[in-house]
Amino acid sequence: MTPEDLAALHARCFPAHPRPWSAAEFSDLLGNRLNFLLIRPQGFLLGRVVADEAELLTLAVAPEARRMGLGRALLTEFAHTSTERGAREAFLEVASDNAPAIALYASAGWQRAGTRRDYYAPGIDAMVMRRDL
Repeated sequence: MTPEDLAALHARCFPAHPRPWSAAEFSDLLGNRLNFLLIRPQGFLLGRVVADEAELLTLAVAPEARRMGLGRALLTEFAHTSTERGAREAFLEVASDNAPAIALYASAGWQRAGTRRDYYAPGIDAMVMRRDL
């Protein structure tokens, strides 16, 4: 997937909030050796490992491919890749109104660790979640 492909899928998955990332932003992120990209047909996950902490930067699954196990497969690969890179725990931020994503993360062992008020937009908080790896 090119940065343009990633941006196009991200825009389909996140039309409002968080705002979709541009091809230039994906290009910059992919240029950082700490970041890694996991790709599946109709989905991707971008993560980062710094020291012993991993961060799930974004997870995008095409709307028509949701609820088929793709997100869970990417989360499993994220945990494996992060561990291989030395991470012992992982963090992510998810819009507090994104119930399907929160349910997916919780079912994969992620737990609420905090809140960032109005992070995505006024009235739309980010739920910070973490898990041991």
